Amino acid sequence: MKILVVDDSRIMRNVLKNILKEKQIDENAILEAGNGVEALEMLKNNEVDLILLDWNMPKLNGIELVKIVRNHERLKEIPIIMVTSEAARYNVMEAIKAGVTDYIIKPIRGEIVHKKLEELLGQ
Repeated sequence: MKILVVDDSRIMRNVLKNILKEKQIDENAILEAGNGVEALEMLKNNEVDLILLDWNMPKLNGIELVKIVRNHERLKEIPIIMVTSEAARYNVMEAIKAGVTDYIIKPIRGEIVHKKLEELLGQ
């Protein structure tokens, strides 16, 4: 299993990686990207089972990336969890319309991420 963590904050990527490692997910199974453009490159070159995605990023934001992934034949079924500080109801609705599978509002807590992983991946 491979998980792609996409966030422009290195600190946030590290927080998410540590939360994933708490669930016994091998560090080698965690890919990182600092923006949507890097994420697309990673998706081109790797089989990914889950994307943890920030909304606000340079070059290509999270919503734009979701739309690209959902319109790509090979990628469209990958579960995407939006992990963002965008907590307004209209933001959640926009993300759902774009095709996110689930939504976590920052600041994140490990047990919330663990619960979402169990729901989506049976982990």
